[in-house]
Amino acid sequence: MVSLFSVVLTFIAIILIPGLFISRRLSVPFSIRNILRFIKLAASQNDDEEERNEKRGTMGEKEKRGGLPKHVAIILDGNRRWAQKRGVGTSDGHKAGARRVIENAKDCFAMGINTVSLFAFSTENWARPEDEVNGLMSLFEENFRSELPFFQRDKIKISVIGNRTKIPQSLLGLIRETEEATKSYEGKHLILAIDYSGKFDILQACKSLAEKAKNGVIQVEDIDESVIDKELMTNCSEFPNPDLLIRTSGEQRISNFFLWQSAYTELYFPNVLWPDFGEAEYLQALTWYQQRLRRFGRRV
Repeated sequence: MVSLFSVVLTFIAIILIPGLFISRRLSVPFSIRNILRFIKLAASQNDDEEERNEKRGTMGEKEKRGGLPKHVAIILDGNRRWAQKRGVGTSDGHKAGARRVIENAKDCFAMGINTVSLFAFSTENWARPEDEVNGLMSLFEENFRSELPFFQRDKIKISVIGNRTKIPQSLLGLIRETEEATKSYEGKHLILAIDYSGKFDILQACKSLAEKAKNGVIQVEDIDESVIDKELMTNCSEFPNPDLLIRTSGEQRISNFFLWQSAYTELYFPNVLWPDFGEAEYLQALTWYQQRLRRFGRRV
């Protein structure tokens, strides 16, 4: 009887209580599978850190495999197809995708990811039907207004990158308000790309450097990759180059997103549509990333 009682207490102490804590922290259903996934990720990250400490200064296989990404970029694809499959309007698909943004951000930051970049609206998206574009602009406004208390409560820094010349003034005002209210936060950074184009990003960086060279602020021979990095819109981030880029819906292209920044990014293309990309799918993407051997052009 005493032995059985000890087993029960051990189960509660080792599995049930930590499991409920992790479930609450990640805002996901409590299950043995989810807890084991979390433990696997945490253990792998710890092992990777120990290996780096033991072999500091080397480029061993363990040093470049097994850690969590610092910066995850996501192309939010599949809202319209999600709506079509369910026989609902396109706007309903976009609303479902917007809800997933907040849920995904919670999962990412709970796992220790520092920076999350979301390709919410591309420059090419202006060519979509006018009612859809207007609906998206209104949805952005609604979410900036409603989610600001959440960003402040969880101390999440918000940055919006892209060409702001076409964005409605009402939305621009909310963007500025949100950026100003969260600019001092560290450790959790959510970057939203609205009217963003990778080509435009590189072009505006080149124009800025050309103007500086023309005015004698910088010499042409001083321009290198690090200087260009500082001119790109992602200079707002501590980790400007994504380690992992996810595009949902099964499409296998990056569609003019982070062209410069993704030079050595791991690309992951799940078939799931964005509104269905939940905690389990995100954990699967991180597990896949941990198996990658990142060489950065070097032999290991």
